[in-house]
Amino acid sequence: MQWDNYDAALFDLDGVLTPTAEVHMSAWARMFTEFLTARGGQEPYTEDDYFAHIDGRPRYEGVATMLASRGIELPQGTPDDPGSAETVSGLGNRKNELFTQVLRSEGITAYAGSLALLDHLEQVGVAMAVVSSSKNAPEVLRAAGIADRFPVVVDGAVAHDHGLPGKPHPDTYEYAAEQLGVPSARSVVLEDAISGVQAGAAGDFGLVVGVDRGAGAAALREHGADLVVEDLAELIGDR
Repeated sequence: MQWDNYDAALFDLDGVLTPTAEVHMSAWARMFTEFLTARGGQEPYTEDDYFAHIDGRPRYEGVATMLASRGIELPQGTPDDPGSAETVSGLGNRKNELFTQVLRSEGITAYAGSLALLDHLEQVGVAMAVVSSSKNAPEVLRAAGIADRFPVVVDGAVAHDHGLPGKPHPDTYEYAAEQLGVPSARSVVLEDAISGVQAGAAGDFGLVVGVDRGAGAAALREHGADLVVEDLAELIGDR
């Protein structure tokens, strides 16, 4: 990896910098298992559902996509719906409540290889930003002790406030590069989700790196990754 070809690294958070994907997956599984069981007559929720319908998408979009895969229609509701409400927003909020409970009780630790790459990029002068569909990104970064590494964080709340469509559209990544003052063509997108590498491929980015945390190397390449690694430490190279 020759970082002298690039001036910025744009990181997804969950599953790329921190193993929060595991916490998210657990929260989604609990929420949807309880919901589908209560409705009856539904196929059980599986890990495949997470990767196919939820991974990388904004929370409410993930709920809607998962429900559509089961032929279930619910009212959209509003972001103020309680977690007990049988609406798209209510189910999304219930999942977020479960996620927050686990994050606050157990904390989170960044991947060692990811920390090593952050150290390297800081040394060679590559600017860094986080681009996450989750509105929990700032809290996760603080819990992992790496919030000060990133002058730019484009999360679900920022995307909403600026009217930016989420992944698989490239807009949030393009906005992050713009905020860093770096052309997209000089920026690297680092993603573990299918929708994330699709977002990178849809924009004019210098390189799209897929991080295989379960989506599968072949699937990541098929949907837009130029390069696939299993650990970000593999990307430590000469400037």
